[in-house]
Amino acid sequence: MPIPVDTYRLPNGLFVTLSEDHSAPIVAVNLWYHVGSANEREGRTGFAHLFEHMLFQGSEHVGANEHFELVQRAGGTLNGSTWLDRTNYFETVPSNQLAVALWLEADRMGALLPAMTQQKLDTQRDVVMNERRWSVDNQPYGTWWERLPALAFPPPHPFHHSLIGSFEDLAAASLDDIEQFFRTFYTPDNAVLTLAGDFDPATARAMIVQYFGDIPRGAGKPPLAPTVLPAKFNGWRREVVEDDVMLPRLYLAFRAPPFGSDASYAASVCGAVLGMRRGSRLHRALVREQEVASEATAFTFDLSKGSDLLIVDVTARPGVSVERLEAAVAEQIDLIRDTGVTTAEIERAVALIETDFVKAMQSAADRADKLSQFATYFGDPALVNVQADRYRAVTAESVNAFARESLGEDNRLSLIYVPRAGEAAA
Repeated sequence: MPIPVDTYRLPNGLFVTLSEDHSAPIVAVNLWYHVGSANEREGRTGFAHLFEHMLFQGSEHVGANEHFELVQRAGGTLNGSTWLDRTNYFETVPSNQLAVALWLEADRMGALLPAMTQQKLDTQRDVVMNERRWSVDNQPYGTWWERLPALAFPPPHPFHHSLIGSFEDLAAASLDDIEQFFRTFYTPDNAVLTLAGDFDPATARAMIVQYFGDIPRGAGKPPLAPTVLPAKFNGWRREVVEDDVMLPRLYLAFRAPPFGSDASYAASVCGAVLGMRRGSRLHRALVREQEVASEATAFTFDLSKGSDLLIVDVTARPGVSVERLEAAVAEQIDLIRDTGVTTAEIERAVALIETDFVKAMQSAADRADKLSQFATYFGDPALVNVQADRYRAVTAESVNAFARESLGEDNRLSLIYVPRAGEAAA
């Protein structure tokens, strides 16, 4: 059954999507701003993520951390996240608490700056720095999130620099930076608001106009730096990182067609054949049969601008050298490139993808997020209703064509983690 999608735009530019569903007495409110780390200027890396934290520190009519308290007190859940080219904020609340979630989002969109203080900035800067220490610098393999994009996207590509930012850039952020960033990117004409779940459309429309209608549109944002790249790396790039890890780990990346393009569906299915769950080629060959790996997966970044990345992620078993691991992975990649995939493998992969998608769409929160994604990237949230058909249209021939074109040694990037000399000896 198609997901209901009703879209319109307020005079101030806010793009609204309504998806009515009365199967459960909850409603998801999802707000995407079309800004991420790609929009940061030199010397202010990590600013989009820092700003995500700042939005939970109160606005003109909401105290610090009160956004969390009000939603949770209403029986709801909430959070936010930052990615290379978007930042999103979301709440799921009982249906009779929709006004609370909408008012909170509107208050920080329209009246954030009066509540900003140096103390709040300093506090959240420390929080983000500690998050970097915990999730990146002191986490086994944690730096892959910034090392791999830095290898795959050359400077000055907007995806090249770190999503979470450097300590130096975070320390340099000022209240003036906060104001400039907010006025440039946190405007209704650079945002998508999605409601999914149990609500009355007429009532919801009236609330949206009441809370968001008077927020002025922005003055325009600077254009993103060019994102188009050659279809291949034009060689096999390698970087070896000695880290505080016990086992070697390989991230093998390939440039792939951008998310949403016709060719991207073949790339996604190819990734599923290679590394989606225990029946995948990599898991069967490397984990079960050859016993050289403890884990093996493959996935795409789902980047809609320029080019995407297909990534194979394999961790060695104890006693397996990184040379043997990389050779075993390369053998499987060469095999799929040279001999192709079967129709049965395609059918399995598509069934897994479709099952995951259908399960996600049964969740109001996941449905709202996916609608916001297609609205933000392509201006058409109704694309959610053709995703299953586009995956079903993928054939063994189209996957094999992608593999022959994109999985060769002229389009590979290896990011390899190895134990430091001391750990290896131990």
